[in-house]
Amino acid sequence: LNRIKASGLKLQFCTNETQATREKFVKKLQGMGFDISVAEVTAPAPAACRILKERSLRPHLLVHDDLVPEFAEIDKTNPNCVVIGDAAENFTYANLNKAFRVLIGMEKPVLIALGRGRYYKETDGLKLDVGAYMKALEYACDVQAEVVGKPAKTFFESALAEMGVPPQQAIMIGDDIVNDVGGAQRCGMRAVQVRTGKYRPCDENHPHVKPDAYVDNLAEAVDIILQQL
Repeated sequence: LNRIKASGLKLQFCTNETQATREKFVKKLQGMGFDISVAEVTAPAPAACRILKERSLRPHLLVHDDLVPEFAEIDKTNPNCVVIGDAAENFTYANLNKAFRVLIGMEKPVLIALGRGRYYKETDGLKLDVGAYMKALEYACDVQAEVVGKPAKTFFESALAEMGVPPQQAIMIGDDIVNDVGGAQRCGMRAVQVRTGKYRPCDENHPHVKPDAYVDNLAEAVDIILQQL
Protein backbone atom coordinates (compact mmCIF):
# COMPACT_ATOMS: atom_id res chain seq x y z
CA LEU A 1 0.00 0.00 0.00
CA ASN A 2 2.72 2.44 0.99
CA ARG A 3 4.68 1.48 -2.15
CA ILE A 4 1.68 2.32 -4.33
CA LYS A 5 1.19 5.69 -2.63
CA ALA A 6 4.92 6.46 -2.85
CA SER A 7 4.84 5.76 -6.60
CA GLY A 8 2.23 8.51 -7.06
CA LEU A 9 -0.56 6.16 -8.13
CA LYS A 10 -4.06 6.95 -6.90
CA LEU A 11 -5.69 4.40 -4.64
CA GLN A 12 -9.31 3.75 -3.68
CA PHE A 13 -10.69 0.95 -1.52
CA CYS A 14 -13.90 -0.49 -3.00
CA THR A 15 -15.63 -2.51 -0.33
CA ASN A 16 -18.97 -4.25 -0.01
CA GLU A 17 -18.51 -4.05 3.76
CA THR A 18 -21.98 -3.54 5.20
CA GLN A 19 -21.47 -4.72 8.76
CA ALA A 20 -19.79 -1.51 9.90
CA THR A 21 -19.58 2.21 9.18
CA ARG A 22 -16.68 3.43 7.05
CA GLU A 23 -15.14 4.96 10.18
CA LYS A 24 -15.11 1.58 11.93
CA PHE A 25 -13.87 -0.18 8.80
CA VAL A 26 -11.01 2.32 8.44
CA LYS A 27 -10.05 1.98 12.14
CA LYS A 28 -9.86 -1.80 11.70
CA LEU A 29 -7.55 -1.45 8.68
CA GLN A 30 -5.44 1.21 10.43
CA GLY A 31 -5.05 -1.25 13.31
CA MET A 32 -3.57 -3.71 10.80
CA GLY A 33 -1.04 -1.09 9.71
CA PHE A 34 -2.81 0.29 6.62
CA ASP A 35 -2.38 4.01 5.99
CA ILE A 36 -5.96 4.76 4.90
CA SER A 37 -8.59 7.46 5.41
CA VAL A 38 -12.41 7.45 5.13
CA ALA A 39 -12.17 9.54 1.92
CA GLU A 40 -10.30 6.64 0.27
CA VAL A 41 -13.17 4.21 0.85
CA THR A 42 -16.05 3.67 -1.58
CA ALA A 43 -18.76 1.74 0.28
CA PRO A 44 -22.39 0.77 -0.44
CA ALA A 45 -24.20 2.50 2.47
CA PRO A 46 -23.25 6.11 1.60
CA ALA A 47 -24.01 5.37 -2.07
CA ALA A 48 -27.45 4.06 -1.03
CA CYS A 49 -28.07 7.18 1.08
CA ARG A 50 -27.47 9.35 -1.99
CA ILE A 51 -30.11 7.35 -3.91
CA LEU A 52 -32.59 7.49 -1.02
CA LYS A 53 -32.27 11.29 -0.79
CA GLU A 54 -32.46 11.83 -4.55
CA ARG A 55 -35.64 9.77 -4.84
CA SER A 56 -37.28 10.78 -1.55
CA LEU A 57 -37.28 7.16 -0.38
CA ARG A 58 -37.84 6.24 3.26
CA PRO A 59 -36.23 2.88 3.96
CA HIS A 60 -37.14 -0.04 6.15
CA LEU A 61 -33.62 -1.21 7.09
CA LEU A 62 -32.65 -4.86 7.17
CA VAL A 63 -28.98 -4.28 7.96
CA HIS A 64 -26.36 -5.00 10.61
CA ASP A 65 -26.84 -2.98 13.82
CA ASP A 66 -23.36 -1.48 13.41
CA LEU A 67 -24.28 -0.03 10.00
CA VAL A 68 -27.36 1.89 11.16
CA PRO A 69 -25.38 5.12 11.94
CA GLU A 70 -24.66 5.51 8.19
CA PHE A 71 -28.43 6.12 7.74
CA ALA A 72 -28.72 8.64 10.61
CA GLU A 73 -29.80 11.53 8.36
CA ILE A 74 -32.35 9.51 6.40
CA ASP A 75 -36.09 9.68 7.16
CA LYS A 76 -37.19 6.16 8.07
CA THR A 77 -40.82 6.88 9.06
CA ASN A 78 -43.61 5.18 7.09
CA PRO A 79 -41.18 3.25 4.80
CA ASN A 80 -41.68 3.14 1.04
CA CYS A 81 -38.74 0.85 0.25
CA VAL A 82 -36.50 -1.80 1.82
CA VAL A 83 -32.70 -1.57 2.11
CA ILE A 84 -30.98 -4.90 2.69
CA GLY A 85 -27.34 -5.34 3.68
CA ASP A 86 -25.30 -8.10 5.29
CA ALA A 87 -27.35 -8.23 8.48
CA ALA A 88 -25.61 -11.39 9.79
CA GLU A 89 -27.39 -12.42 13.01
CA ASN A 90 -30.25 -10.03 12.18
CA PHE A 91 -31.24 -12.33 9.30
CA THR A 92 -33.94 -14.03 11.36
CA TYR A 93 -37.19 -15.34 9.92
CA ALA A 94 -39.07 -12.57 11.76
CA ASN A 95 -36.86 -9.81 10.33
CA LEU A 96 -36.99 -11.18 6.79
CA ASN A 97 -40.75 -11.52 7.06
CA LYS A 98 -41.04 -7.91 8.26
CA ALA A 99 -39.11 -6.72 5.19
CA PHE A 100 -41.25 -8.99 3.00
CA ARG A 101 -44.45 -7.44 4.39
CA VAL A 102 -43.21 -3.90 3.72
CA LEU A 103 -42.45 -4.83 0.10
CA ILE A 104 -45.54 -6.92 -0.63
CA GLY A 105 -47.74 -4.09 0.65
CA MET A 106 -46.45 -1.70 -2.04
CA GLU A 107 -47.94 -1.18 -5.46
CA LYS A 108 -44.43 -0.97 -6.95
CA PRO A 109 -42.00 -2.58 -4.49
CA VAL A 110 -38.53 -1.00 -4.25
CA LEU A 111 -35.76 -3.23 -2.90
CA ILE A 112 -32.24 -1.79 -2.62
CA ALA A 113 -29.43 -4.26 -1.89
CA LEU A 114 -26.02 -3.17 -0.60
CA GLY A 115 -24.31 -5.79 -2.76
CA ARG A 116 -25.27 -9.23 -4.02
CA GLY A 117 -22.42 -11.41 -2.76
CA ARG A 118 -23.21 -15.10 -2.31
CA TYR A 119 -20.81 -15.75 0.55
CA TYR A 120 -17.69 -14.36 2.17
CA LYS A 121 -14.90 -15.74 4.30
CA GLU A 122 -14.19 -15.08 7.97
CA THR A 123 -11.68 -16.73 10.28
CA ASP A 124 -14.19 -19.47 11.20
CA GLY A 125 -15.09 -20.26 7.58
CA LEU A 126 -17.46 -19.26 4.77
CA LYS A 127 -20.66 -17.36 5.59
CA LEU A 128 -23.84 -16.63 3.63
CA ASP A 129 -23.85 -13.08 2.25
CA VAL A 130 -26.57 -10.54 1.49
CA GLY A 131 -27.21 -11.89 -2.04
CA ALA A 132 -28.83 -15.07 -0.74
CA TYR A 133 -31.38 -13.12 1.32
CA MET A 134 -31.88 -10.55 -1.44
CA LYS A 135 -32.88 -13.41 -3.77
CA ALA A 136 -35.40 -14.68 -1.22
CA LEU A 137 -37.14 -11.28 -1.13
CA GLU A 138 -36.95 -10.91 -4.91
CA TYR A 139 -38.63 -14.29 -5.36
CA ALA A 140 -41.29 -13.76 -2.70
CA CYS A 141 -42.26 -10.28 -3.93
CA ASP A 142 -41.62 -10.77 -7.65
CA VAL A 143 -39.33 -7.75 -7.60
CA GLN A 144 -35.88 -7.01 -9.06
CA ALA A 145 -33.49 -5.56 -6.50
CA GLU A 146 -31.41 -2.49 -7.32
CA VAL A 147 -27.87 -3.38 -6.34
CA VAL A 148 -25.63 -0.71 -4.83
CA GLY A 149 -22.08 -1.92 -4.35
CA LYS A 150 -19.92 -4.35 -6.31
CA PRO A 151 -20.54 -5.56 -9.04
CA ALA A 152 -22.81 -2.63 -10.00
CA LYS A 153 -21.29 -0.47 -12.74
CA THR A 154 -22.32 2.75 -10.97
CA PHE A 155 -20.40 1.67 -7.88
CA PHE A 156 -17.12 1.29 -9.78
CA GLU A 157 -17.85 4.50 -11.69
CA SER A 158 -18.23 6.47 -8.46
CA ALA A 159 -14.87 5.10 -7.23
CA LEU A 160 -13.26 6.16 -10.53
CA ALA A 161 -14.88 9.60 -10.25
CA GLU A 162 -13.51 10.01 -6.73
CA MET A 163 -10.02 9.25 -8.07
CA GLY A 164 -10.55 11.30 -11.23
CA VAL A 165 -9.29 8.61 -13.62
CA PRO A 166 -10.89 6.89 -16.64
CA PRO A 167 -11.56 3.12 -16.38
CA GLN A 168 -8.83 2.30 -18.93
CA GLN A 169 -6.23 3.68 -16.51
CA ALA A 170 -7.47 1.73 -13.47
CA ILE A 171 -6.78 -1.76 -12.17
CA MET A 172 -8.99 -3.59 -9.68
CA ILE A 173 -7.40 -6.12 -7.34
CA GLY A 174 -9.79 -8.52 -5.62
CA ASP A 175 -10.52 -12.05 -4.43
CA ASP A 176 -14.10 -12.27 -5.77
CA ILE A 177 -14.20 -13.51 -9.38
CA VAL A 178 -17.72 -12.12 -10.03
CA ASN A 179 -18.08 -9.02 -7.85
CA ASP A 180 -14.49 -7.72 -8.01
CA VAL A 181 -13.05 -8.97 -11.29
CA GLY A 182 -16.19 -9.30 -13.41
CA GLY A 183 -17.70 -6.05 -12.15
CA ALA A 184 -14.54 -4.04 -12.82
CA GLN A 185 -14.02 -5.51 -16.29
CA ARG A 186 -17.61 -4.72 -17.30
CA CYS A 187 -16.81 -1.13 -16.38
CA GLY A 188 -13.81 -1.07 -18.73
CA MET A 189 -11.16 -1.58 -16.06
CA ARG A 190 -8.52 -4.27 -15.93
CA ALA A 191 -8.77 -6.68 -13.00
CA VAL A 192 -6.37 -8.95 -11.12
CA GLN A 193 -7.51 -11.95 -9.07
CA VAL A 194 -5.64 -12.70 -5.83
CA ARG A 195 -5.49 -16.35 -4.77
CA THR A 196 -6.31 -15.46 -1.16
CA GLY A 197 -9.48 -14.77 0.86
CA LYS A 198 -12.58 -16.28 -0.68
CA TYR A 199 -10.72 -17.41 -3.84
CA ARG A 200 -11.23 -21.06 -4.74
CA PRO A 201 -9.32 -22.99 -7.46
CA CYS A 202 -12.57 -23.56 -9.40
CA ASP A 203 -12.73 -19.75 -9.95
CA GLU A 204 -10.05 -20.22 -12.61
CA ASN A 205 -12.55 -22.14 -14.76
CA HIS A 206 -15.28 -19.50 -14.52
CA PRO A 207 -17.39 -19.64 -17.70
CA HIS A 208 -17.67 -15.87 -18.19
CA VAL A 209 -15.02 -14.02 -16.19
CA LYS A 210 -11.35 -14.20 -17.13
CA PRO A 211 -9.05 -12.01 -14.99
CA ASP A 212 -6.28 -10.05 -16.70
CA ALA A 213 -3.84 -11.70 -14.31
CA TYR A 214 -3.64 -14.01 -11.29
CA VAL A 215 -1.40 -13.30 -8.30
CA ASP A 216 -0.76 -15.29 -5.15
CA ASN A 217 -1.06 -12.26 -2.84
CA LEU A 218 -1.43 -8.48 -2.72
CA ALA A 219 2.32 -7.84 -2.64
CA GLU A 220 2.73 -9.70 -5.95
CA ALA A 221 -0.04 -7.58 -7.50
CA VAL A 222 1.75 -4.41 -6.39
CA ASP A 223 5.01 -5.73 -7.90
CA ILE A 224 3.34 -6.29 -11.28
CA ILE A 225 1.65 -2.88 -11.29
CA LEU A 226 4.83 -0.99 -10.33
CA GLN A 227 6.81 -2.86 -13.01
CA GLN A 228 4.42 -1.47 -15.64
CA LEU A 229 5.16 2.16 -14.74
